[in-house]
Amino acid sequence: MTSSNSSDATVHHYTREMAMIHQVFRRESRLLAELVQEVRPGDTGRSRILAEHWRQYSVGLHAHHTGEDEMLWPVLLPHLDLDAEQVLAMEAQHHELSDGIAEVRGLVDRWESRALAEDRDELAAALHRHHRQLCAHLDEEEREVMPLVALHVNEKQWQAVGERGLAETPKNRLMIALGAIVEDSSPEERREFFARLPLPARVLWRLFGQRQYRRETDRIRGRRTTA
Repeated sequence: MTSSNSSDATVHHYTREMAMIHQVFRRESRLLAELVQEVRPGDTGRSRILAEHWRQYSVGLHAHHTGEDEMLWPVLLPHLDLDAEQVLAMEAQHHELSDGIAEVRGLVDRWESRALAEDRDELAAALHRHHRQLCAHLDEEEREVMPLVALHVNEKQWQAVGERGLAETPKNRLMIALGAIVEDSSPEERREFFARLPLPARVLWRLFGQRQYRRETDRIRGRRTTA
């Protein structure tokens, strides 16, 4: 699996930033499957917490893919010839992933209210399938498409994609989103990432964002204090 923890100075910062964001979805999709499988039958307190986490995760993944489909690929495609097929394949994979997400959504709704063992097991299996499918897609995108993005997308266009994602994140979730992005990053990646953030965001992170993110992960992961 592709890792976001690369400090190679020759890697374009677009590629590093995208890998950091992708790592959020890799990690959380894996943890969701594992955490759901660990829920005791009838524990509706845990099932409700994880169901809500799934919804936050799926909204974020949908926003990420929609941002690529609507703002990144249209900018990239005019610069490509045969390589356009690789970008179009990413769009097709987004649609395929949506089918699996819809399946999980229905299973989450069924499991949440009663936390039955048979519903839990079916949901966990669907989450594992989603995780495998998602990781294959993200690996291919980073390997085949992000080098093209680094060549053909300018800084203003790249920033517009990030600003859209920021605008679609609820204000009370901004520090949680920031924590999720930097959780698995290397010190070099973290320094570069924070250097590109506005000063107010860096100050908020130091003052209370780190604590907010820790509370959130403790609530969702329980005894799993780290991923």
